[in-house]
Amino acid sequence: MSPGRARAASTSTAAGTRSKRIDLVVQLASVSAEIPARRLLKRWVSAAAERRLDTTIRFVDEDEGRALNRTYRRKDRATNVLSFVYDDAPDRVCGDIVLCMPVLEREAHASRKSVEAHCAHLVVHGVLHLQGYDHQRVRDAVAMEARERAILAGLGFPDPYS
Repeated sequence: MSPGRARAASTSTAAGTRSKRIDLVVQLASVSAEIPARRLLKRWVSAAAERRLDTTIRFVDEDEGRALNRTYRRKDRATNVLSFVYDDAPDRVCGDIVLCMPVLEREAHASRKSVEAHCAHLVVHGVLHLQGYDHQRVRDAVAMEARERAILAGLGFPDPYS
């Protein structure tokens, strides 16, 4: 895939008695060969979405990841995942998730996890952030991590925190 290409996907799924619609755009601005297939990304986003979700997942390399983290978080280093909420209504949320592939890959290898498992975790983590989950306070971190564990277990992935 060439950097900068976008792939659009839309899916609708039932969640109990209510329906949620997932509109997903995938942008590739990374040369990594380990970016997951769109069908996997859709599955992971759908598993974490609690209401209608309009999102773009952008895969970036280190320079863009660092620039975004510096601009929006005042931290002069690339980070694994960034989430940007644009609209948060009771019935839908709109926002972007940015994944820095070099950081994600280094973390996966250092913790002896597959890149796919770590990427799934960060996608779920990003979707939860879009929906208002946070981990700044211990109580909130415990709740968010429990939700991540449950979602990832449902997807067949091991506990990301073990």
